[in-house]
Amino acid sequence: MTRSYYGRPILKKPVWEKDIPAYFFTGGLAAGSALLAAGADLTGRPRTRRAARLAALGALGVSTYFLINDLGRPERFHHMLRVAKPTSPMSVGTWLLSAFGGAAGLAAAAEARPRGWTGRAGRLAGIGAAALAPGLATYTAVLVADTAAPSWHTAGDELPFAFAGSALASGAAVGLIAAPPGEGGPARTLAVAGVALELAATRRIETRPGLESEPYRTGRAGRLLRAARTLNVAGAAGALLGRRSRVLSALSGAALLAGSLATRFGVFEAGVASTEDPKYVVEPQRG
Repeated sequence: MTRSYYGRPILKKPVWEKDIPAYFFTGGLAAGSALLAAGADLTGRPRTRRAARLAALGALGVSTYFLINDLGRPERFHHMLRVAKPTSPMSVGTWLLSAFGGAAGLAAAAEARPRGWTGRAGRLAGIGAAALAPGLATYTAVLVADTAAPSWHTAGDELPFAFAGSALASGAAVGLIAAPPGEGGPARTLAVAGVALELAATRRIETRPGLESEPYRTGRAGRLLRAARTLNVAGAAGALLGRRSRVLSALSGAALLAGSLATRFGVFEAGVASTEDPKYVVEPQRG
């Protein structure tokens, strides 16, 4: 058993509360929905486009609440926009969130009159939101990997892919739940691609050599990530099998949303657990 001075953790536990993994989820949902909305707009799927645009804006609003609520002084959020630091994931993320919000808001507003010049403006805004979506979906992975938490830091190469896959799957879920089966082709493709990417990335994180991968397989984090894997596989399978069933498509979408949420909380719990036990700091250094 690895011991530390006076039995205290060597690293400080992250001060983030549950608002932060919830923010990871809603930010990914907003990003995935924006990508789905842009694709639906360009391929003539109006009901999918409308649902995805509104979902992107709604998820972004909830995401912003979680982020601001976690700050010690929420009224100082605007201070993050006083400077732009490309070397700071938090600064980059704040600007991404702000720019994405403007584009997603304009695209959603265009749904009130989706023809004529408003429709064209909505299309441009939707494409802009989709262009920013990959950064929005993955910057939080870079943010946690940039900390001293051993299980986050050592998984820095894989976490962005896990978060990107999770965002794609959750965005696809919006189309599966809200759009008619006849418009569901892109959402089904996005669901399978997102789940495949997330499963590959999380599998690599959990099995990579080194003690730091252990928290992803054990304890609360391990249970959450196993549940996420089951839900994601079920959601992807249901998406493929429910081509003509509105009910099965909706159930598949719900499973994908739950799987994405479990992934974000599982990753969060693994990082926190790796700061609480000294062995995750001491043993890799000894090795």
